[in-house]
Amino acid sequence: MSEPSDQRVEQEWETPSHEEIPTITKMHVAGMEATNADEAWVVAGMHHVIIHTIGRKSGNEHKVSLPVWKDPQGLRIVVASFAGHDQHPSWFVNLRDRTANPQVRVRSQHHDYWCEPEILEGDDYAQTWAALTADRAWYNDYQARTERTIPLVRLPETRPYDA
Repeated sequence: MSEPSDQRVEQEWETPSHEEIPTITKMHVAGMEATNADEAWVVAGMHHVIIHTIGRKSGNEHKVSLPVWKDPQGLRIVVASFAGHDQHPSWFVNLRDRTANPQVRVRSQHHDYWCEPEILEGDDYAQTWAALTADRAWYNDYQARTERTIPLVRLPETRPYDA
């Protein structure tokens, strides 16, 4: 088991239902886009990002706010947990489609960039999951709720985003 890091957060909230998550996410994205203040970008002790994906069927842009955790190299990791739902969240299914999303735009509190997301596998996944859950134990609870393996996605910067 990995040792907790300075990114450790204890869950002090009730996990929202799967039906509530899309509405909460839309409201959070709107708040994040309105300001760079910590009150919008650092929620429940966790820094967040906005990921922009293109719908694999619709071709429309979609935005999702997600908490990030940094791996030992300082690269952002997001978790496609969907609070332990049996299906992957839509943002992950879209991101996984490299035809529609060869690169995705990531917006952090003070910086936008293009990213070629890395879906973790094998030893990289196992080591990252162990370190992440040492800091954020509730992801183990989410994993216990579903038979699917909850994906981890690394978001390295490919190039700056020029609006």
